[in-house]
Amino acid sequence: MMFRIVRYDETLHDVWNRYVDRARNATFLFYREYMDYHSDRFKDHSLLFYSGNHLHSILPAHEDGELFCSHKGLTYGGLLMDEDVTTADVVHLFEELNDYLRQMGFQKVLYRAIPWIYHRLPSEEDLYAMFWKCGARLQQRMSGTVIFLDAHLRWRKDHRRRLKQAQMADIQVKRDASLAEFWPVLNDNLQKKFQAQSVHTLQEIELLKSRFPDKIIQYSAYLDGRIIGGITFYVMGHVLHGQYSGTTDEGKRLGAMEAIYEQVMYHDYQDLKYLDFGTSNEQGGLVLNEGLIAHKEGYGGRTVMYDTYEWIL
Repeated sequence: MMFRIVRYDETLHDVWNRYVDRARNATFLFYREYMDYHSDRFKDHSLLFYSGNHLHSILPAHEDGELFCSHKGLTYGGLLMDEDVTTADVVHLFEELNDYLRQMGFQKVLYRAIPWIYHRLPSEEDLYAMFWKCGARLQQRMSGTVIFLDAHLRWRKDHRRRLKQAQMADIQVKRDASLAEFWPVLNDNLQKKFQAQSVHTLQEIELLKSRFPDKIIQYSAYLDGRIIGGITFYVMGHVLHGQYSGTTDEGKRLGAMEAIYEQVMYHDYQDLKYLDFGTSNEQGGLVLNEGLIAHKEGYGGRTVMYDTYEWIL
């Protein structure tokens, strides 16, 4: 198979989004309305692969000098494929992708694979093609913690105790709560724990919420009308992903997180397959935050890899 490789521009906005609609391994992160909110920070070099006049697959990506990245501005960002794409197709595609990237002057590729829990159908053809045709090596491995929601693993004793405290304190959990109310709690929490701020500013997350009102859902916990904690969830097909979480000291003591997780896991989203807590690593995966991952595992979460590969062109 021969491919015609086309670099994305704004005239292809609708073509791109329609492919995301039907891809078997896409989430709403790949719609241009999400990808382009930080277009000032990343020089887009997304690609569309055509076989004749048929759009075969697409690759969200950007460039950084002589480095081609797929896509550091997103949690993950590999090749998006529909149900008709085959392994042999993808092997040939990666051969031609490498030729294209060399001609464009790139020296190296960083490729962020899409974790398998986000696949509607198996979609690891890219991993095989990179191994065979690119000599790719694992550059970074991050440990994400995931719950199989239908497994109903028992919560650890401390989580059960705090949930009981939350119920006794009559903590109220609100769905679609105010992001503006939660963001100071979040950033204060991140500053105390990690000397960091949220990746998204309040203005950015509110913009994204306005574009994806059914996909970005804020849950907050209240005691006597005061916010004491919250979690910002992304709804991604059959996966509920906890994008941000934070509590006040009072919220931690009284089980604000436990009250929210009990609500989403056993009431609001029990029909989904997976709950993804995100990663628990520092220094590009070389350090495991044992306290953080133990907290997530206490709800019944176990490890799924978030992998980044690299190869020299």
